[in-house]
Amino acid sequence: MRVVLTLLIALAQMAHAAAVEVRGVRVWAGPEYTRAVFDVSAEAKYRLFSLEGPDRLVLDISGGDLKDVQLPDGTGVVKGMRSGRPGDGQLRLVFDLAEPTRAKSFMLAPAEDYGHRLVVDLYPQNNAPAAPVLRATRPAQSGPGRKVIVAIDAGHGGEDPGAIGAAGTYEKDVVLAIARALAKEVNAEPGMEALLIRDGDYYIAHRRRFMKAREAKADIFISIHADAFHKRTVSGSSVFVLSPTTASNEAASWLAERENRSDLVGGVNLDSRDDTLAAVLLDLSQGATMEASAEAAGRVHAALKRLGKTHKAQVERANFYVLRSPDVPSMLVETAFISNPTEEKRLKDPKHQRALANAIMEGVRDYFHSRPPPGTWIAAHAQPRSHIVSSGETLSAIAEQHRVSLESLRQANAKRGDVVKVGEVLRIPTSS
Repeated sequence: MRVVLTLLIALAQMAHAAAVEVRGVRVWAGPEYTRAVFDVSAEAKYRLFSLEGPDRLVLDISGGDLKDVQLPDGTGVVKGMRSGRPGDGQLRLVFDLAEPTRAKSFMLAPAEDYGHRLVVDLYPQNNAPAAPVLRATRPAQSGPGRKVIVAIDAGHGGEDPGAIGAAGTYEKDVVLAIARALAKEVNAEPGMEALLIRDGDYYIAHRRRFMKAREAKADIFISIHADAFHKRTVSGSSVFVLSPTTASNEAASWLAERENRSDLVGGVNLDSRDDTLAAVLLDLSQGATMEASAEAAGRVHAALKRLGKTHKAQVERANFYVLRSPDVPSMLVETAFISNPTEEKRLKDPKHQRALANAIMEGVRDYFHSRPPPGTWIAAHAQPRSHIVSSGETLSAIAEQHRVSLESLRQANAKRGDVVKVGEVLRIPTSS
């Protein structure tokens, strides 16, 4: 009898050890789907099924146990959640739905500060996820010309807070505020239109971010960040373009590696990568996109330098996954280092957020007015640019500031040499 009792206790202990604890539940609502994330103590065995009248989604977790967790309120297509135990040691979680949905689910292995997570994505049946498409040629338009589309990507979101400042500021929050301020600036600019890639607290996979820009036929893609470094004294804004191979310095490489891990934190099923993308991602070292990215980034960097300190004196290069669009000029702007307490405080200030947005807009405006895309309103209405020479300026420095060649600047102003006079008005050419 004692042997049997000991065996029963051991079996009970094994069963208890095998239980999967649900330690947290979060629900995020995005424009394309609603996501539920369950923090679990180990990889879970589960099943999903739908019920009608009313619409519900049922999640059964084998050996599941709900540990002092308050189920969240409804958001998106989820009206509410409740739990129960149908028997056989199962934990049942029921989603009460606002409409019929299609569910996709997957497990996420531990990453960064997260342990095992079970992710359930709920798509409205009338809102199937868009398949990746090649960037189509713009149709001919009548009238004064189309608007230039500026795709603005606020980094991180949802499950992924990004870097966290010493005072607890989340990168995902400040970059969304800056992105919205930039979108307001763009929409107020004649001949331009903003596309916010993320306009709420939800995560979008890196691949989906630049695909949304391509599907909208964007003329430029700007990813906004405020990252961290292990040295809190590091400061200043930075502008990056893609380098598929070598980063421009160790810090750039470290930042790119950190950003590229966001898909693991944000919750992307990396086992279901879309093979269509392989046909789209051409040799990124060729073509005009890389050159245009560098020129646009240079103008934004120059504008940020006029606002305040920049981390480096030039545009940097690193292998950021989010910049890998083959046909949309792309840059990543580190507005500041949130790990620096002084910069963290500024990043939370709406006035400074608007100043950053204004500086980025200044660079974007300068780029498109110097090289207006054919068929755009800007191409039809752009006015010749000029520069009034200040004391101490040189012709070569002015050419560098406006990102034109010295020779083209000479020709535009009928100069045989490089002598300039204070107060002289120079014509800035639209191309070099």
